[in-house]
Amino acid sequence: MATQEQLHQWHELAQQLRIDSIRATTVAGSGHPTSSMSPADLMAVLLSKYLRYDFDNPHNPNNDRFLLSKGHAAPLLYAMYKAAGVITDEELLSLRKIGSRLEGHPTPVLPWVDVATGSLGQGLPIGVGVALAGKYLDQLPYHVWVLLGDSETSEGSVWEAFDHASHYSLDNLIAIIDVNRLGQRGQTELGWNTQAYSARARAFGWQAIEIEGHDLTEIDQAFSAALSINDRPTVIIARTKKGKGVASLEDLGGWHGKALQPNAEKEAIAELGGERNIRIQVNKPEEQGQPATTGNPQPLQLPTYNKGAKVATRRAYGDALVALGAAQPDVVVLDAEVSNSTYAEDFAEAYPERYFEMYIAEQQMIAAAVGLQVRKYKPFASSFAAFLSRGYDFVRMAAISRANIKLVGSHAGVSIGQDGPSQMALEDLAAFRAVWSSTVLYPSDANQTAKLVAQMSDRNGVVYLRTTRESTPVIYGSDEEFSIGGSKVIRSSERDQATVIAAGITLHEALKACDRLKNEGITVRVIDAYSVKPIDVQTIHQAARDTKGNLVVVEDHWPEGGLGAAVLDAFADTSSIPTYNGPQLRLIKLAVLDMPGSGTPEELLHAAKIDADAIVEAVKSQVRQPVRV
Repeated sequence: MATQEQLHQWHELAQQLRIDSIRATTVAGSGHPTSSMSPADLMAVLLSKYLRYDFDNPHNPNNDRFLLSKGHAAPLLYAMYKAAGVITDEELLSLRKIGSRLEGHPTPVLPWVDVATGSLGQGLPIGVGVALAGKYLDQLPYHVWVLLGDSETSEGSVWEAFDHASHYSLDNLIAIIDVNRLGQRGQTELGWNTQAYSARARAFGWQAIEIEGHDLTEIDQAFSAALSINDRPTVIIARTKKGKGVASLEDLGGWHGKALQPNAEKEAIAELGGERNIRIQVNKPEEQGQPATTGNPQPLQLPTYNKGAKVATRRAYGDALVALGAAQPDVVVLDAEVSNSTYAEDFAEAYPERYFEMYIAEQQMIAAAVGLQVRKYKPFASSFAAFLSRGYDFVRMAAISRANIKLVGSHAGVSIGQDGPSQMALEDLAAFRAVWSSTVLYPSDANQTAKLVAQMSDRNGVVYLRTTRESTPVIYGSDEEFSIGGSKVIRSSERDQATVIAAGITLHEALKACDRLKNEGITVRVIDAYSVKPIDVQTIHQAARDTKGNLVVVEDHWPEGGLGAAVLDAFADTSSIPTYNGPQLRLIKLAVLDMPGSGTPEELLHAAKIDADAIVEAVKSQVRQPVRV
C-alpha cells in the first residue's frame, strides 16, 4: 500500500507531465496535449515505482522495455524523459522542430526508444516480439510495458497480438489501455465500456484488471497485481479523461491534435498548480544477468547443389536457413502457417527453441520480427509473397524504426500456376523497393539462393528475398559468389546485338530465348539481375553501351515498380548513380499486363508474354529497327 507521501509525489509528477506536454506542444504550435494528459497518472506511477530501466545504459539486457503504442502521445513520453533527467527542459521545448530528436511521434533517434510508433495498432504486436525474446531466448525477468490508446484497439493487429501473447503465455507482457473515450473525431467505438474491453481480453486468455485511471492507489495495486501473475499476459484497462486536470479541455471533443494558444496555456498551467521541476531516480534492474546462450556457433556450411539439377529456390532457402542457424545462434525464424511450403519447417525441426509459429497473422509475424531484433536477434520471417502485403504498414514502420529484419516471400508471380491471381504476388518487388533503405533480392537458382540467404543475416535494414515455387535448373556452381548490389553476366560476346535482363523464373526463359536467337544468328547478352535493389548500375550501363542501347527487361511482375523500373532508374539523372554515357536507350519492358487466371506455369508465362517466345520477339523487334543517332 502506497503511503500518503508517495501518493503526493506521484500526483505532483503527473501534474508536471501534463504541464510539460502542454508547454512543449504550445511552443511547437501542434501536437497532442490532451492525449498526453489522460495517461499521466498511469505513467507517473510506472516511472516512479515499477519500471526497471537503466537510462545510462539503454542496451542493458536486463532493462524493462516500454513501448508507447499511442505514439501521438509523444509529448508525454518526452516529459517522462525530462523527469528522468535524460533530456533538458530546453530540449523538451524543441518538440517537432527541424533537427530535434523529439519528433512528432517517437523514433529510435532517441536511445531510449526501441521502435517507431504512431501508426496505431503496432505497439502491442511489437511488444509480443520483445516479450518472446525475453521469455524464450534471453530468459531474463524483464517486463514489457505497452501503453495503448482505446481507439487503436479497433485495429485487427491488436487482437492478433492478444491471441499470440496468450498462445505463448507471455506473462512478462503488460498492456495498459488508456480508455479516455474520445478519438480524433468523437467517441470511440466502446466509449467508457471497460467491461467490454475486459471481456474481450479474458476471452483471449489474458488477465484483465479494470481501474479508475486517475486513482493513484488503484494504479499502484493494478501494476503490483500484473507483476504477480506468472502464467498469462495482463491488460490494465484504465478509465481516464482526455485533457484531465483542465476544465476547458477535460472530456471535451474537438481537441484531438490541437495545441493550446499561449493565453490558454498559461491558464491551464495555473489550473494544474504551476510549473514544477521534479527529477526522479528511475529504478535500475535489480538483476544483472546475461541472456541465455542459444547455441554455440559452428562454421557455416551452406548446402550445395549440382549444376543441371532442378531445385526450387524456396527449397534452397529452407536448406540455407538450417545451415545459417548452426553458424549463427542469434538467427530466429518465424512463419505464417505455410512453413511446409516456404521450407522454414526445416529450421523449426532443427532449432525448435528459435522458431515461432505466427499462424495466419502476417501483421503479427512482421511485428514480432521487429520486436525480436530490438533484443539483437536476427529474425527471418516467411510467408507467401502475396500475403506479406497484408503487413506492409509494419514493413514501412520497421524502416522508420531502423529495424533489421529479413522477409522472405515465396510463390510469387504467374509462374505459381493453377492457384490463380489471389496467390500470385505481382506487386511485391515494387512494394519492397519503395521501402527506405531496403534490399530486394530475387535469386534464380539454388546455389545463388543459399549464398544470398547467408548475406541477408548481417545486412542492415529491411531485406526482402523473393523465392519461386517451381523447381528450376541449377545454373551456377556452388563456388560462385553473389555480392548484394551485383549481377551476373551469363551470356556475352563482342557481337551482342541486345541485352536481356531478368531475374528469378524469367532468367531461365531468357536463357532459352538466347539459345534460340543464337541459332538464328542473333547474339544476345543475358544479365541475371538477382539484386533488384541495389541494382548493378555499372554492368547495366556497360551492356547498354555494348549493345547499342537495346535492352529487354523481363519479369514475372506487374510493369510498375519492379525489375523494369529498377533498370530504368539505373539511367535516371541522380547524384547517387553514375552518369550514363552511351547510345540512346531502346528499352522494352516485358511484364504481366493483364489479370492472370489459372493454368500451368508454362501456359501462364506464355499468356503473360514473359516467356522465351516473347523475349525472342522483343529482341527481334529491336535488332530489325534502324538505330537512331
